[in-house]
Formats: sequence, structure tokens, C-alpha cells
Amino acid sequence: MAGTAKTYDSLIYGAGKTDGIVAVEVPSDNCEISLFLRRDDHTRMETRVFHPYILFSSVRVGQIDGAIEVVELKGGAELDRVAFFSSWKDCDSARRKLAKDTGVSAGAPGAPYLFLRDPVQQYLTLSGETLFKGMGFVDLRRMQVDIECITAPGYEFCNAEREEDQIVAIGVGLPDGSEEILSGIDLSEKQILERLVELICEHDPDVIEGHNIFNFDLPYIAARAKRHKVQLKVGRDGSVPVRRPSRLSVAERNFSYERFEIYGRHVVDTLFLVHAYDVSHRALNGFGLKAVAVHFGIAPKDRTYIKGSEISDTYASDPAKVIKYVGDDIKETRGVADLLSVSAFFQAQMLPFSYQNAAVRGNATKIDALMVRAYLHKEESIPLPGPSRKFAGGYTDMFVEGVVEDVRHCDVRSLYPSLMLTKAIAPEPDRLGVFLQMLSVLKDFRLKAKSNMQSAKGVQKSYYDALQSTFKVLINSFYGYLGFSQGRFCDFDAADTVTSTGRDLLKAMIADLRDLGAEPVEIDTDGVYFVPPAAVAKSRSKEAAFQKKFQSTLPEGIEVEFDGEYKAMFSYKMKNYALLDHQGEIVIKGGALKSRGLEPFLREFLEKTIRLILDRREDALPALRDSFVKAINEGKWGIERFAKTDTLQDSVSAYARKIEKGKRNRSAVYELALQGSRDYRQGDQISFYVIGEKKSVSVYDNCKVVSEWDEAARDENRAYYVSKLEALFKKFSNQDRPQQGELAF
Repeated sequence: MAGTAKTYDSLIYGAGKTDGIVAVEVPSDNCEISLFLRRDDHTRMETRVFHPYILFSSVRVGQIDGAIEVVELKGGAELDRVAFFSSWKDCDSARRKLAKDTGVSAGAPGAPYLFLRDPVQQYLTLSGETLFKGMGFVDLRRMQVDIECITAPGYEFCNAEREEDQIVAIGVGLPDGSEEILSGIDLSEKQILERLVELICEHDPDVIEGHNIFNFDLPYIAARAKRHKVQLKVGRDGSVPVRRPSRLSVAERNFSYERFEIYGRHVVDTLFLVHAYDVSHRALNGFGLKAVAVHFGIAPKDRTYIKGSEISDTYASDPAKVIKYVGDDIKETRGVADLLSVSAFFQAQMLPFSYQNAAVRGNATKIDALMVRAYLHKEESIPLPGPSRKFAGGYTDMFVEGVVEDVRHCDVRSLYPSLMLTKAIAPEPDRLGVFLQMLSVLKDFRLKAKSNMQSAKGVQKSYYDALQSTFKVLINSFYGYLGFSQGRFCDFDAADTVTSTGRDLLKAMIADLRDLGAEPVEIDTDGVYFVPPAAVAKSRSKEAAFQKKFQSTLPEGIEVEFDGEYKAMFSYKMKNYALLDHQGEIVIKGGALKSRGLEPFLREFLEKTIRLILDRREDALPALRDSFVKAINEGKWGIERFAKTDTLQDSVSAYARKIEKGKRNRSAVYELALQGSRDYRQGDQISFYVIGEKKSVSVYDNCKVVSEWDEAARDENRAYYVSKLEALFKKFSNQDRPQQGELAF
């Protein structure tokens, strides 16, 4: 077992002292672990002894067969023994026998044993080592990969299983910041793949980055490599990637993806990082690389844009344009990773996870890993998760509907963490008190990053924003961890205490704002939008005095930050609002105002509508509506303005069987796939539009694929699309919305 030195480093960063670990791997089924170490800009491998282990209850399990050593843990908690094994195979066999004997699988909350399925996590947890100690983010050897493919005629999207759908370019961002584009102009598809393998082995990256790399680039590369019998020997031991289906949850968003593991390296998907960023900001208009690059201001000034549906035709007529397009994709991928992956890098310096896992593991899971490591470091026993129950959440409310001007925002700095620290609210099973110790350190780190963000500009501002945002989610998850049913130290009573205390505090804040002459507009868990008194808004000195007086009303240890001034705010529904800043930029938050399920023309209409409302030009809304209706009825737009795109998540045959058995509803994309003469496969995407003449139609039997649209014989359902436009217009017209300042009770 690890030593017992009680230091800051051992608590937050683990007790291990090895600098420059860039990867950890289990080379074979034996008692060794391989560390890849960065020394003088070179990477070397070092082998250490590693005995995998299982924690178990001596009372409920007794003893475990096959263990070479059993160590007793202190403290009297349920999991009070650690059984060590000579190999991973023996350890996994013991795990299977435990599941059979107890009738409880290893992942079940009540299991009388704890088996960490990842051998890397096992090693890092017990040894206290972490990745990247003594390194900065700039020391990481990073490579970006992006592919472009051509699609067989008649299909909207490429599919690696079709012979004609070839890779015609792979953009590779090299660790020195340059790019190499592997082009079908000069190379065959097989040669492109072979050169990719050469580049990875030659430049030896620690991490390969890509946008949607798990669900597109890597599976596509693997499928085409298999077709050409190209061995993707890109592991640091010369092995090919291992792939398996996996799932990721980011707040309410769930993703299925094809996980690729490359020996000695990490794979980071910037698409997942973007979703994690958006959970706390809710400000992105889309998650595609181009939209994200524009949002962060990192798109090249002379950026080449090509619609996905036009890649094949463009490559046939102007292949050089496609090559430039790929190069710009690489630049943007690197830029997004520069901003968003650095927080995962810093987390990997603390967590007993690989860098790849630090980027995708849930925040409550991360905190649980820190807690377990801290207890094992002190040879203390681990409790079983406590009983779960429901409890009330945070305080959200909306006090004014409509448009209000001269709005301010104040944010309680880390509300729940602050309450837990000031009120000493901690999980009862935490005998050693490490929960609040860790929370205190991480809170200080987040506030420092946020302070740096306020004084930074341009890309650096976005960098610090992404960093503080990630740590805000992490430290706020200490509260979430209390209600995490799989957490070893969860405590639902403590979670309830946190939220009830938070609600009381926020209600008192609203009362204090009103006493000071301000008008609250909306409150969301830890932030308040309000209109200051007129005299305060016109004087910086009076505003500073107002802020100081408001801060003085708060309990000790609770701090607010006045972090936003807006020309106007459109308060539509709770958690759905738009803000207009003094530079004319608009920030839209909430699914009701940013529905990505709308057709492109409706998204455009909604954005223009919100700007008119914020600019107090609501009288122009009917004219805007009429211009869109005219464009639809007179056929002024191409079909892409009406098209929706969906993915075939199941095979067409599986869909047909479910329909026959009444196990699912009919879907437009599947019906089109069934009716079409083409061989659609699982994973294919289909863009479609609605046809007919009546505004009320069932979409699944009144639709066509976009490729069948004929501009000379237009058949889009104008009545249907006008009806959708009218319905959206009605939501935001004066007849349905309160006037400025009208109270919403």
C-alpha cells in the first residue's frame, strides 16, 4: 500500500512523484505495468510491478480464491480488505466468481466488493501516480486528424462500407503546429492510409485529436484500411487500435460512440469537449466544427467553406479547393482543442485516469475516484453507497416576462461549494474529512482561472473561460456527488441540506435587491438578472456603492460577482432568454429559443425575430414574417433551407421488424430508405423535405430525399412550411407575449 504522508499533493494530485508520465498501459496478462515517460523531449518506456486487486467485505464475502495477498484496511467501513492477484486474468476470474457467489454484479451499488474495470485506473489509484506531472499543456505532443470522402452518386452522405465512397484526403496536424495533407490527387486511397500510419509512428504523438473522430473519422479509416488490407499499427508497441461500443453522458445529453484505444496514446474528441462546454454556457448555435470555430473566433479569415453535399462534385471539378478545406478543418480542430482540452489535461494531472478517460468520464465519477484514492492511500476502508432518495433541487424563478432594458447579472461565486464550505456540509461517511479539503482547493483554482479570464482578451479570454467553466462544473459536482447513487461516499441528506440552504439564501438575495430598489428579472440556481435603480444605472460610483451594499447583506463566505451588463434582455420563459450586449452581440439561452430541430429557414426566422424584439422593433415582425412567406410561396429558396437530416440508428430491416410488431412509430428517414432503390445501411444519413399541398400532413408518408428535388418542378409543401412559420411567428408576436415589465404570476 502507499505511504501515509499527509500533504496537499497527495490529496489532490496523488502521492506519486514520477514526472512526465504521458501514458500508462498493461502490456500483457502479467504483473507488470508500462509507463511511457517524457524525458528531454523524448519518450521512453519503463516497466513496473503491478498486482491487480479487488476490494471486498470480509463479513459478507469471507475470502477470495486465487489471491496472492490480502491486506486489511482500517476504519471499520464495509469494504475492509484488498485482495491482490498475480495477473489481470486471475483478478477478472475472481470478479466473475464473486458476481456468481453473491448474485450481485460488480457495477451494482450494493455489491460487497469493488472492482475497477480499468487496469490503468487501478494502478494510478493505488500508486498515487498521475499523468503529466511536471509538464505544461505545451509539452503534450498533439496530432489532429480529419478526413474527407467522396460519396457515390445518388447518396447524400458517405458510408465506408460502399466501395465507391473513398477517402480522398486526410488532414494531419503535426505536433509542431504544421499540417500535412494526404491527397487523393497524388496518392491512392491505400497509399493515403499507409502514409497516415507512417506519420503517426514518425511523429509519435501522445494524443490524437479530431472533431467527431470517434463516430466518423476513425471508424471510416478502420473500414477503408480493412478493405485495402492496411495494418493500422499506430500503437506505441506496434499494435492496431482496439475498438468497442461505449456511451457518454454530458448532463441531459447521451451519446453512443465507437471507442478507439491506441496503445500508449490517447484519443480526444473535441465534439465531446464542445458539448461539455455548452452544458454550462448554453450559448452555441451548433456543435459542428465550423459553427464552433466561429463562436470562439478561431476560424481562419480566408477559411474555405464547402457544403457536405457538395464535397464530391467539388473534388471532381476543383480538388485543390477540397485540399485547402481539409487544411482549414485541421487548423480549427487544433484551435478548439487548444481552448477546451487543456482542462482535461489539468484534470489528468489530478485524477487516477488516463487523459482519454479524463475527457469523457462523468464529474461525479471523477470525484468518487479522488475519494477512493485518498482513502486507499491512508489504508482506510471504503463504505458502500448509502440509500438513495429524492430531494428538492435548486431555486429557479422568473419575475418579469418580455423585454427589459439596462439589465445586470450577478453570480454567486460557486454557490453550492461555498455553502458546503461555510456550513461544513459534508458526506457523513467521509471519516477523514477529505471531501471538503479537496473542494476548498479546487474552488480556489476555479476562482483564479475566472480572474485571469476577466483581464484576458481574444483567444486567451476564451481559453480561461473554457478552463474556469470546466472547473466550475467539476466543483459544483461535489454537490451532485452527494446525490450520486453509485458514489462510495454519497449522502442524500447532505444534498438536501445544501439545496434547501441555497434556496433560502437566494430568496433572501431577491428580497435584498428589492429593498435596494432593484427589479429582479430571473434567477437560475446561482445567478440573478436584475434591473438596477435608475440613479444607480447612470453613475459608476453609485453602482459600485450599490454592489458593495448588496454584498454586505450576504452571509460571511458568500461572495457575488457582478459579471454582466446588457442593453436589453428578452425574458421568454424560465431558463429561456436572450441578451443584447452593448456591442450589439446577442446571446441566446434555452431550448425554446434555440431549437436545433427546426428547419434552417425557421432557425433563421427565429434569430431575426429575437433581434427585432431586443431592438424594440416588434412592429417589424409582421413584415419579416411576410417576407419569409413570400419567399416560400414564390420558390425563392433552394431546398436546403427546408431540409432536415436524420441518421439511421438501426438497420432498415430492424426498423421494419419493429414496425411490424408495433414497437415503434414510423419515421420519415426509414420510410424513405425502405422505398428507395439504394442500399441504405445503418449509420447512413438522409436529408429529406416534405411534399404535398395541405398544411397538415403525416411527414413519414409525404416526404422525399433532397437529391430527388427538381428546381424546375418544385414540389416542396409550401402550405406545410408556411404553417410552421406562422406557428413560430405567433409564439413571439405581441398578441401572445406580455408587454415590457408585465409581471408573470
